[in-house]
Amino acid sequence: MTLIGCDFSSSPTKRKPVVVAVGHAKAGRVQLQSLLRFDTLASFADWLKQPQTWVGGFDLPFGLPRELVETLNWPRDWLPCMQHYAALSRAEIRDTFKAFCDARPVGGKFAHRATDTPAGSSPSMKWVNPPVAFMLHAGLPLLIEAGVTLPRLHVPVVPDAAAAASSVAESPQSLRVALEAYPGLLARELIGNTSYKSDDKAKQTPERLIARKQLLQALEIGQTRLGLRLKLTHAQHDTLVDDASGDSLDAVLCMVQAAWAQAQHEAGHAQYGLPACDPLEGWIVTA
Repeated sequence: MTLIGCDFSSSPTKRKPVVVAVGHAKAGRVQLQSLLRFDTLASFADWLKQPQTWVGGFDLPFGLPRELVETLNWPRDWLPCMQHYAALSRAEIRDTFKAFCDARPVGGKFAHRATDTPAGSSPSMKWVNPPVAFMLHAGLPLLIEAGVTLPRLHVPVVPDAAAAASSVAESPQSLRVALEAYPGLLARELIGNTSYKSDDKAKQTPERLIARKQLLQALEIGQTRLGLRLKLTHAQHDTLVDDASGDSLDAVLCMVQAAWAQAQHEAGHAQYGLPACDPLEGWIVTA
């Protein structure tokens, strides 16, 4: 089974592309095969639609907090809610979410999903530092449009029964499965709160370089509760260390989380290790 990990950008450029790590796992070892880079959302969308089979971890939110959705009186079902959200402009999202926050007390401005606490992730309605609300807005519609399966949230509708029967007959494993991943969750497990990346050239320090090396070493020796070891060539190791933005390393961390999910699936967990959760909010894999 092909595994992918995606470090997503809501406004990709040549300098800050969407980075996808591609690999596979066998007997607890996760092998990185390649790193793909997409400097436009259109090129990334085209790649997602290709007839291929993979399980992937994507570093972007797959849902909004129920408290927010209910306060705004948006649709309570996941797909209609996401379609409503996708139809808004970024300015409308920012203004709506700012008004929501302005009406709430200091210390409780943002609404959170249940998964944010165990994952240590930013609220998915946050529009700055990091702008995860815009990542959700830009990225999730691409997954839905590509016909990707999102466990616990969304199974794409096959156009007709005959097509469904023929596709299953051709390959019962012909699936693209996307899971919400969060590289910070795995990174914190391995090196605590030590910073290992920055997009700001002035902050791309020797200390952060050392942290990336420590993080990779911990992944390679399997120093994680996921029970997996990362396997890299020397050239791949150097590429991940040298990318001071951390985007390549984050894509690999997401791929390792996807490997854990695939192992859960192979062990008989139909939902790829995701616990029962709010079907509007979703859940971050391994949290």
